[in-house]
Amino acid sequence: MKLRPVGLVSLLALGVNGIVGVGIFFVPADLARRAPGMGSVVVFGATALALSPVAFCYAVLGRRYHTDGGPVVYARAAFGELASFLVGWVTYVSAVASAAAVTSGLTGALLPSASAGVRGLAAAALASVLAAVAATGIVVSARAWTTLTALKLLPLAALAVFAVGLLLAPAPAAAPALFRPSASWLAAGLVAMFALQGFEIVPVIAGHVRSPARAIPVATIGSLALAAVLYVILQAACIRALPGLAASRAPLAETAAVLGGPLLFRAVAAGTTVSALGIAFAMMVTTPRYLSALAEGGRVALGLDSMSARGVPSRALLVTWALVVLLLQSGSRAELFALSSVAVLMQYGFTAASLAVLARRGERGLSPRHAVLALPALAVAFVLGAGASRREAVAAAAAVLLGLVLRRAAGRRAAARRAEERS
Repeated sequence: MKLRPVGLVSLLALGVNGIVGVGIFFVPADLARRAPGMGSVVVFGATALALSPVAFCYAVLGRRYHTDGGPVVYARAAFGELASFLVGWVTYVSAVASAAAVTSGLTGALLPSASAGVRGLAAAALASVLAAVAATGIVVSARAWTTLTALKLLPLAALAVFAVGLLLAPAPAAAPALFRPSASWLAAGLVAMFALQGFEIVPVIAGHVRSPARAIPVATIGSLALAAVLYVILQAACIRALPGLAASRAPLAETAAVLGGPLLFRAVAAGTTVSALGIAFAMMVTTPRYLSALAEGGRVALGLDSMSARGVPSRALLVTWALVVLLLQSGSRAELFALSSVAVLMQYGFTAASLAVLARRGERGLSPRHAVLALPALAVAFVLGAGASRREAVAAAAAVLLGLVLRRAAGRRAAARRAEERS
């Protein structure tokens, strides 16, 4: 029987870790510029509700497909190999680039005065350490990401406690403000959406989850709900504590200084580093599983679908580590993040569409009522896609073209090999 060592707590921690990244430490000011006053709190809450159908799509499919890969597996079941390859390839390339960007940003923050060469070497060393920990097995990895998630949440939870006290206190008298939505709320919603995405990594390790039919839905929806509640509280606290929130460069840390003094300020500031480390490690664990899912059944050469006894796709991890280290030596962090929004769009869109198709077919106990979830989820993916920049669209097109070329070349080699074996 296959070992499934990841329990609900670790899976929930993976989801929360995926959502609560570095962005939340800076997003409150960005939201305040687009939706002043309590409007930014409303945007956070409304965006979380808008993402709920997407999370439900992942939950419904995740409880029925218990193998690694998430959207790669769903697209293959619904649409076949080409669709599965496209969503998996773009997601994988984006995840590799984002892992490199986060690792580069983390080392840059830790070594601000070092030369570019030194920072590059330090980033490569950090990526190597993270890959080495991931290579020890899924059990050790689960403990590591759970610990890092707890460490990053502790200062935020402490800030939230102070925030609740502030929010329960009577507000100072002020002139009444007009509370009216504006066109900039859509831009604010896109910012909030990217701060809340990340729950989709939960089903990526489904092949190693204990009681997946129960744990995956709870962790997927639960991580989004927990992060949304935390974000709403923190955003409201920032508004009350910082009159000049829109101009703040470190809103959570500054709010912590107002509410809890220097100690809480230092704890929240340090949380940025721990959060980046947690995201970088989780990406090193989950990213190779997109590649191994693409290669499942020998679809890609080099045995990239092989899984060790400790639950690690070792060859896919080695390839991922090499690509991350290579990217760390070239390109800016902004360029490395260029694919992220389009990759999320493809994941959400393909997952929702996969649910609709599979529900129409009645596969794995799905019924037409499950397809109802796909409609609002597809709408969210469309809105997300409308916010993508031209640079992101070009990066996505280039990634797709490269993937198709590589797929065609691999297909030709496989055909030639089969012909040689027959002769």
